[in-house]
Amino acid sequence: MEPPTSSRLNSRKRRKDGSGPNGAAELDGIPPKMSRRSLGLREPAPFSDEVEIDYSKPYIRVTYEEAMRGTPLDRPVRVYADGIFDLFHSGHARALMQAKNLFPNTYLIVGVCSDELTHNFKGFTVMNENERYDAVQHCRYVDEVVRNAPWTLTPEFLAEHRIDFVAHDDIPYSSAGSDDVYKHIKEAGMFAPTQRTEGISTSDIITRIVRDYDVYARRNLQRGYTAKELNVSFINEKKYHLQERVDKVKKRVKDVEEKSKEFVQKVEEKSIDLIQKWEEKSREFIGNFLEMFGPEGALKHMLKEGKGRMLQAISPKQSPSSSPTHDRSPSPSFRWPFSTKTPPSSPANRSRNKSAVTYDISEDEED
Repeated sequence: MEPPTSSRLNSRKRRKDGSGPNGAAELDGIPPKMSRRSLGLREPAPFSDEVEIDYSKPYIRVTYEEAMRGTPLDRPVRVYADGIFDLFHSGHARALMQAKNLFPNTYLIVGVCSDELTHNFKGFTVMNENERYDAVQHCRYVDEVVRNAPWTLTPEFLAEHRIDFVAHDDIPYSSAGSDDVYKHIKEAGMFAPTQRTEGISTSDIITRIVRDYDVYARRNLQRGYTAKELNVSFINEKKYHLQERVDKVKKRVKDVEEKSKEFVQKVEEKSIDLIQKWEEKSREFIGNFLEMFGPEGALKHMLKEGKGRMLQAISPKQSPSSSPTHDRSPSPSFRWPFSTKTPPSSPANRSRNKSAVTYDISEDEED
């Protein structure tokens, strides 16, 4: 089922108007995904003396315009790139990648100079020639490797390997008594420039090692290399071992400090939790205390109720409203405890109290 025409037109418009690097649409912001297939080679690139060349066919160079238009599959553009490739790094790989992508159909031949030439014209190398050959062989962009490549490219060498273009950065390379060893290649129109990768080179890597020599010497001594293998004197060996012990002690102290900080942090967190819990409990206790013993607390109400009950208990009972008023005394009579006799009274009140005594006795008997 085909998508609607409008959507197809919109997608074409985005690709045409907003194309970014590598064909990605700027509006989408997502680079196109590649198909899931093996992009690298399964075998290292062969050496030139292991490749058969059909010399029956005449060697006719292609022009730059023909190479850019694209050549038949059986006639790729043969591009040559040479170098020392010591301590093979990403800068080397990027330069070979650019050489491989100069034309639509490119066959990349890489020449690696021998130790003898390199030591005579440039200087001592870290890796020997066999190690450098092997490193270049395993780069995915390389189709063929030339061992013991010449320092200066001659017409005979170019014809032998049927080279169409020579790829290298455009900075003049002065060596072997020449201001630019690629000058005659440029004049012949066979030069294809590439760009150097800034921030990475063999000289930069060697500079780092020389600058941090003590660090790397101690590192290799710790890994089991002998002082003789590292060309380290006896005194320096002992010094490096002492520095290693000091560093271990510093590391232990640092670990203890970090652990103590973690412990203190945990204690602070727990103390904060305890303080918060204590504050909550204290607020709860104070609230309960005020609820019990405050001005309007439960205890005051209990005391009021108890006082009322006590007063009600000790207060005398009122006489019935139907009884005559002259039969009762206006005030309650008092009796001595455990006695039926009334206290002595004056002669004037004796006759009056007789009736009261009699009433009290009868009332007590009723009670």
